[in-house]
Amino acid sequence: MGFENQDVERKIISILKVLSDSETPLGSSVIARRLKDLGIELGERAVRYHLKLMDERGLTQLVGRRDGRTLTERGIEEIEYALVKDKIGFANSRIELLAFRTDFNLDKRTGCIPINISLFPKVRFSQALQTMKPAFTVGLGASELVAVAQEGEVLGDLVVPQGKLGLATVCSVVINGVLLKLGVPVASKFSGILQIINSKPLRFVELIHYDGCSLDPSDVFMRAKMTSVSKVVSEGSGNILATYREIPALCQSIVEKTLRKLKEAGLGGVLVLGGISEPVCEIPVELNRIGIIVTNGLNPVATAVEAGFEVENYGMSTIMEYKNLVNFREIIS
Repeated sequence: MGFENQDVERKIISILKVLSDSETPLGSSVIARRLKDLGIELGERAVRYHLKLMDERGLTQLVGRRDGRTLTERGIEEIEYALVKDKIGFANSRIELLAFRTDFNLDKRTGCIPINISLFPKVRFSQALQTMKPAFTVGLGASELVAVAQEGEVLGDLVVPQGKLGLATVCSVVINGVLLKLGVPVASKFSGILQIINSKPLRFVELIHYDGCSLDPSDVFMRAKMTSVSKVVSEGSGNILATYREIPALCQSIVEKTLRKLKEAGLGGVLVLGGISEPVCEIPVELNRIGIIVTNGLNPVATAVEAGFEVENYGMSTIMEYKNLVNFREIIS
């Protein structure tokens, strides 16, 4: 396959992915807009050209004159198996994109921050909130700030499906985004299961490196029932979701000042800020670098999963205006 054909195939897979993430048919203008959000510059005219090719190959089908396209069974199969190598490092790419899109102003407390989105069955949402409340209260999330959307409403850029309620939680990538705007490079290394003993972080017992991951690690851990966040809340010991990052030692003072401001704004979730070249929670740190361990914003949601609630998670999903978030206590009746 030549470079030109390979490029066409990648664009087709990207369009297939956009269509697979949508509950409704999409037109070329919407597809082009969503591709741009993913960092792919493909104009509306180019999208129409690729859609025609996809129609001819039986990957997509037109629904009505203006309703747009949906995937065929062949299209669904194609996206599941095609270009697997392109998925490697997807998580790291997602982090970089969300960090770039974050424009939160620490002083004015305005702008957008990254969020996770979790979908719950509407009939059980109130019960799930009560289950999550203790984890929010003790600070096991990245923030106490949340947003809720009813079915048919938009949360970030995701439309909540019928019969569901959407919960937005702050994503820990907010740290990367704010520091990036200050010129501080943050290396996101991995997400993992952090063992807590007597309310203190001890070590990572499982981890997934972002640069070799094609899925959201936090969702993998939750589905595998590897967390015990509820136990940490009640007994002070157990396993939580956490992430590990590194920063250059030269940036230490800027980072410490920024983390304080983030905390004042109700954001962050930093558990450990290590010393220069010193191991943190048994993780070796490179020379002239500092390790940071951050709680995952989905820890409260993990307590609902542990309690048996049905949850569909979209970790590191999108961005949302800070002003549209409220303290979780305001949504609990």
